[in-house]
Amino acid sequence: MQIGELVGAGRTADVFALDDGRVLRRYRGGDDVTGEVAVMAYLAERGFPVPAVWPGTAAGDLVMQRLSGMTMVEALVNGVITAERAGEMLTELLRRLHAIPARLSTDPGHRILHLDFHPENVVLTPQGPMVIDWATAAEGPPGLDSAMAALILAQAALTVPTVSVVARAVLSSLLRHLDGIEEEHLEEAKGRRATNPTLSPDEVGKLDEAVSLITETVGS
Repeated sequence: MQIGELVGAGRTADVFALDDGRVLRRYRGGDDVTGEVAVMAYLAERGFPVPAVWPGTAAGDLVMQRLSGMTMVEALVNGVITAERAGEMLTELLRRLHAIPARLSTDPGHRILHLDFHPENVVLTPQGPMVIDWATAAEGPPGLDSAMAALILAQAALTVPTVSVVARAVLSSLLRHLDGIEEEHLEEAKGRRATNPTLSPDEVGKLDEAVSLITETVGS
């Protein structure tokens, strides 16, 4: 496996090109990717749009199919997709995900949750949208995943000036298309975000305001 150029970087991992139409996602902390590989393989078998994935040679390495296309954020910024359609598409993907039975839990109400579901983690490929970055995946009530998606958009609207207007518009569309967000799920999502070590103090400090933005948007 010949590792090529750096093609992407996130909060916890770097992505390198490989010479066979694949990419290497390498976690800087060496996080074990066994669970992430298992979840993505399980979803792919059931028709959910995720990249093909293989374990790497080290615990923190994950080899994935290289996708072509813009992220949803890039498409929004470049006017390729409207905020209304982006919110609708995010809702459609969440519903498809939550229609799949949980992999491990025996609770009939549980589903696989992405828990970091936002436009940067959706790639608009020629074959359709693909969802990436399953490092935070867990199992639980689907409403928690929807609440987390809304909260991440609300935080972006409040803390990332370059996408603030777009994030607010996508959030508004998402909330219109969802079946609703329960207060208990929004509170749990806030608690999880508050303890997320990758967030900046400013992002954590805006959590209450982000929750208020969601409730105001739902009520408008």
